[in-house]
Amino acid sequence: MINYKTIIKRNPNKRFGKPCVRDTRITVYDVLGWLAAGMTNDEIIHDFPEIKVNDIKACLAYAADREHKLQHAS
Repeated sequence: MINYKTIIKRNPNKRFGKPCVRDTRITVYDVLGWLAAGMTNDEIIHDFPEIKVNDIKACLAYAADREHKLQHAS
């Protein structure tokens, strides 16, 4: 699994502190929503050229890690 910690960043002054891709204003939630809506990696990259394939993988890894942590917290 990709190390998302070098790609996913939180900045309290950007998007209300939500996890974003690097220094963009694109949140993990945005990327996951696009994927859930059926967009392909290529479509996302075409619409948002500042995003790379590894950024999309980092969003998925972040979500998987968060889900894993939630399962073990309950």
